[in-house]
Amino acid sequence: MITGLQLALVGGGFIGLGLALLVWRLVPAQPDLGDALERLSPDQPRRVRDRAETTAQPADTRERVGQWALKTFPPGAWARTPHRELALLRMPLTRFYGEKVLFALFGLVVPPLLMSFFAVIGLRLPFVIPVVATLVFAGVMFFLPDYNARDDAKKARDEFNRALGAYIDLVALERNSGSGSRQAMEVAAGVGDSWVFRRLSEELTRSRWSGEAPWEAIRALGHELGLTELEDLADIMRLSGEEGTQIYTQLRARSASMRTAMLNSELAKANEVGERMSIPMSLLGVIFMALLIAPALLRVVGGGS
Repeated sequence: MITGLQLALVGGGFIGLGLALLVWRLVPAQPDLGDALERLSPDQPRRVRDRAETTAQPADTRERVGQWALKTFPPGAWARTPHRELALLRMPLTRFYGEKVLFALFGLVVPPLLMSFFAVIGLRLPFVIPVVATLVFAGVMFFLPDYNARDDAKKARDEFNRALGAYIDLVALERNSGSGSRQAMEVAAGVGDSWVFRRLSEELTRSRWSGEAPWEAIRALGHELGLTELEDLADIMRLSGEEGTQIYTQLRARSASMRTAMLNSELAKANEVGERMSIPMSLLGVIFMALLIAPALLRVVGGGS
């Protein structure tokens, strides 16, 4: 039989454990100095960031499944991973791999369910058809996240280039007003509130703390994301920072050429859309002509017979 003293001891133990956990939670964590210095290293910031994203606590089901798959499956099972696209979208590898696995499982489940439905209504198919359909559909679904990542990254690159043209103009104005290279780049990045400006501001801030030249950080970001325009900007800013070259004219010319290229691209897309819209109109005209000619042809055929 449990006495009152024993209950009081157990209750006091639970209260003490709760208070200890609360204090442990509120005490500031002591960072690992080696890990902090590695994060600030100019040579490995992105590798460290990728590893942190891979080993971090999963946030949802996709990341949990992806973390399990990353540890279980061999590297060759993923075919070609679009690292640049994922870096541009800031999608962790675990989430991407989790989507591939879940999509493939969906592809494995749907065809058998459809075949079961067909069997219930009396439509029986050869055994080889559901097997082949399941494998093909699972393969298509497995590679669907790759297509989604590349398509989303293409749209993100277009948006990045549009914002980058405005950023280059802002840097040119700052340089023309007498600001230094780093100050001009940081002030210009702080003007906008879009994700592009925030991304540039993060890289510039990281370069300030690591002691890296800002144009080198921008160049590394452009190489990571596959943005040659950002690398061109880094080359222009390097001339200003290392050789003291006046770059206002070069920056304005670069932004103007980017806007011209984007305008030409938009015009080409508009022409493609216009050509696609002309196809239904042409088919409608053909059908209308056929309706006009068909009665006369039927009368001729009927009279000849």
